[in-house]
Amino acid sequence: MKSSESLQKTIAVLPFVNRSTSEDNEYFSDGITEEIINALAKIQGLKVTSRTSSFYFKGKNLPIPQIAKELKVATVLEGSVRLSGHMLRITAQLIQGEDDFQFWSETWDRPLENVFEVQDEISLRIADKLREHFGHLEIQEHLVAKQTHNMDAYSYSLKARFLKNKWNPTDVKEAIDLYKNALALDPQHTSSMMGLADSYSFLAMTGFMDFLEAWSLTQSYIEQSLKIDTQIPEAYYLLANHAIFTECDFGKAIENALKSIAIQPNYVEGQQFLSFLFIIAGQEKRARKHLKIATDINPLSEETGFYTGYMDYMTGNYSRALLKLNECIAANPKNIPALSVKSLVLLQIGRQHEMIQLFDDLPKEVIVESEKTGSLALAYKALHDKPNGQKYFKQVQEQAKGPNGFTASSYLFLYYSYSNELESAFNWVENAWENKSSLLLLRFNDPIASPIKTDSRYQKYQDLLFPKELLKWVNTAKKPLLGAIDQAKYSEQLVQLMGNEKPYLDANLSLRSLAKYIQIHPNQLSWLLNESLGKNFSEYINHFRVEMFKSLAKDPTNQHITLIGLAYESGFNSKTVFNTYFKKETGITPKQFIRQG
Repeated sequence: MKSSESLQKTIAVLPFVNRSTSEDNEYFSDGITEEIINALAKIQGLKVTSRTSSFYFKGKNLPIPQIAKELKVATVLEGSVRLSGHMLRITAQLIQGEDDFQFWSETWDRPLENVFEVQDEISLRIADKLREHFGHLEIQEHLVAKQTHNMDAYSYSLKARFLKNKWNPTDVKEAIDLYKNALALDPQHTSSMMGLADSYSFLAMTGFMDFLEAWSLTQSYIEQSLKIDTQIPEAYYLLANHAIFTECDFGKAIENALKSIAIQPNYVEGQQFLSFLFIIAGQEKRARKHLKIATDINPLSEETGFYTGYMDYMTGNYSRALLKLNECIAANPKNIPALSVKSLVLLQIGRQHEMIQLFDDLPKEVIVESEKTGSLALAYKALHDKPNGQKYFKQVQEQAKGPNGFTASSYLFLYYSYSNELESAFNWVENAWENKSSLLLLRFNDPIASPIKTDSRYQKYQDLLFPKELLKWVNTAKKPLLGAIDQAKYSEQLVQLMGNEKPYLDANLSLRSLAKYIQIHPNQLSWLLNESLGKNFSEYINHFRVEMFKSLAKDPTNQHITLIGLAYESGFNSKTVFNTYFKKETGITPKQFIRQG
């Protein structure tokens, strides 16, 4: 397959098909899929499409090349799950997206109690095959740990996740009950703890539960999880959210968000949130870096689309922001964050009448009253409609005095700034800073508040809110896995091995088995082949196989053997792979080579 360099180490795991006799087991096949996605996402250097974008294709009978093109990946993993009593059958196959060529497949029949071992085995086999075909990856010894010894607890957690992923309050509340059932059976089950933490944070941010109470429960379950396992990316992502939305602590938020992607570079929520943190700090370059990673991982996600629209709004590209936000709203008319930012975009482009109409057209259940009154106050201010402007401004003032008046209060700041009432604006900032109001961080660099940048006090608070030392670039370049002396030593051992023992004649030769020949770690051999010799494992081994074929084909005593027979004698186990690599090495087909004599 001829993939561009940027696409080679990319994979999408499509939802495994439920082959069980009961449709009720759909949650289980979805759960297995998600576990494999999470396992592969731990591998540095491998881009794994997130669950949201992969599951977009669930139940859609589309050609693999089309799916690969839409997700911008080189490889697609398909599979199926069959649960029958206490037995489990999982099938998986890797397919090259461009030409729809299946280059690996396998089936596992295991007792259900071995489900975690099977997930680990599948994930490692996939990672090995990708490394052999597309280039160096450092692969851990294990990618999936045993979550629990209680299969009923695991089943409850998968059912809960299935419901939680629907992201509406009714299903999330049902998921909470199921997670609690799982913890009743296994109090150490961190996946259920994190499911509860995520569920309560959702209810907090959407207003379907008391804000502080829900975040307190979120914090409690995070702390319980981290006492058992400190390597949970979701935990640090939620801690980053907690730091921003309840503590007004940008430093703690950055620290935890960076931890989440250090553990799992493909953790899209962490990448998205970092883009958000950097853009509210005015760090566009760094924000775009993380947003690009998130978009590459999750190209079809409504959530990633929102972050893209928000980035455009914050950087003044209002027409593009409106386009992206409208796409989010078309996909989900109840997307509250997208509706909120859209109203501000309309203000900035002078379409205040549409801004006013926006709230009239919305169903009541998605209207946050303080956002409505705040937006209307701004809209009428822009239209120089003093009576209506004052009317809604006074309503915002009253709402800001309420027990949950955070949002309304932030609109006071936007109103003061937009009106160029800088004394009132900075009085609000000072008060918000003293009281650690979380919305100070979100609103301080909002485009609507840009008039405050002309005031000498702006830089003081910019430095307080977003300390410069937190915004420095960190050099993350990795050291070579082998020094110069070891590179030379192992390179020479490979040359001697290939010449003397010819391991490439074994059609089942793998990078791991080749590493055993010269007593080197597979990660180090992978690095040596790619960085020192400039080839991946398949290119390196198939070079020797092509040369062996050419030697055998020139021998008159082999004239009675077919070309594919000679290919098999040379170590190839596939006609397609043989033809592909032969032409890649020589520039001609095997038949043309024979004709040349």
